Amino acid sequence: MGSEAKDQVEVIVVSDGTGDTATAAVKAVMLQFQSDWNLRVVGGVRQESEVRRVIERAAGSKALVVFSLVDKRVAACLIQEAGLKGVATVDLLGALIANVAQHLHAEPRHQPGLLHGFSDEYFQRIEAVEFAVRHDDGANLPTLFEADIVLTGVSRTSKTPLSMYLAQRGYRTGNVPLVAGLEPPQALLELDPRKVFALHVDHTTLIEVRRNRLVSLRASPHSSYTDPEAVSLEINRAKRLFRERSWRMVDISGRAVEENAARILELYKENPPTTSRG
Repeated sequence: MGSEAKDQVEVIVVSDGTGDTATAAVKAVMLQFQSDWNLRVVGGVRQESEVRRVIERAAGSKALVVFSLVDKRVAACLIQEAGLKGVATVDLLGALIANVAQHLHAEPRHQPGLLHGFSDEYFQRIEAVEFAVRHDDGANLPTLFEADIVLTGVSRTSKTPLSMYLAQRGYRTGNVPLVAGLEPPQALLELDPRKVFALHVDHTTLIEVRRNRLVSLRASPHSSYTDPEAVSLEINRAKRLFRERSWRMVDISGRAVEENAARILELYKENPPTTSRG
């Protein structure tokens, strides 16, 4: 018990923005170590008084402070306070900004929060996420035509995770399931086929995913939903529909969401629908 407490590390991320960038860097680094660790994120830090409070906490818990502060005054205050309190710090941006400035022979803006500022692109992402939530799993079909991208496929082909990932990239994305024994909704069939991406997964993987899903729901893993013959028929029926409608098919078998999203966007940009926002 005592050795576990001794090995546990607290890392405090201090940022003048959301802290997402620094948090991602810290998580990537900590994966290289087997120590137990806690992460605390303090975002939106713009004042010296806020820095002093963070350092006070870090001193009490003997935490490592990782900071991404572009305001030189606030960053200098953090370094000074940390030195006085014996708190270890890592400056993620200072040296990089200085080296880039030297290379470009230019003075940086030193303006906090630029990465996640409220730009048009930011609001486009928010709108896209809201659209994806409203049009998840075949919901709100009358407004599906407003989508940039529509995903379809049989059950458990990662339609929702992919929709949300693409929405985070700023693409209004809807998804419509193909249900065994039912005709596809007319709203899906009427779309510009260049908007629609058909998700395919191999027979074995789909059965395994579906069985795991049923187990998580505490339902019997043995049903037509996971029957090999029924699943094969369902997959083949879907593939015929994909060909008939000229929908571009993406095989998601064994690939991460990021990889599948990248492939969809590659195809989308090769031949976008006329209503595309690019």
